[in-house]
Parts: sequence; structure tokens; C-alpha cells
Amino acid sequence: MNDNTLKGEWKQLKGSVKQKWGELTDDDLDQVEGSRDKLVGRIQERYGHAQDHAEREVDDWRRENNY
Repeated sequence: MNDNTLKGEWKQLKGSVKQKWGELTDDDLDQVEGSRDKLVGRIQERYGHAQDHAEREVDDWRRENNY
């Protein structure tokens, strides 16, 4: 799935993101707007992960869920 598809299906994906990263707020998810880079940034901010670690988590989540 490319980033455009992620943005297009973001409303449906929010629940899955919330399950994986429960510390993200609804406001966080609204601001992410389906952007991989914004999601990575929010995960870094909330969980204190390094950028490469957060990127791996997001990419693993996308692969696991076929997003």
C-alpha cells in the first residue's frame, strides 16, 4: 500500500492504529491524517522512540495488516 492509499483509508485504519499504539490520542490521529511520516513522528513523541525504531514499527504494522 502506498501513502496515498493509507491516506484514503485512514478513517478505517484509525482503530487498528489505536489498538497498536494506545497512547496516541484521537487528536493525534486526526493530525496524522494518514501520513506515514506524521504517524512516525507522533509515535516518537508519545513513546520516546528513535526515528528508525518508530519507522520500523510503522512499517511492520503496515505489513502485518496489509496496509
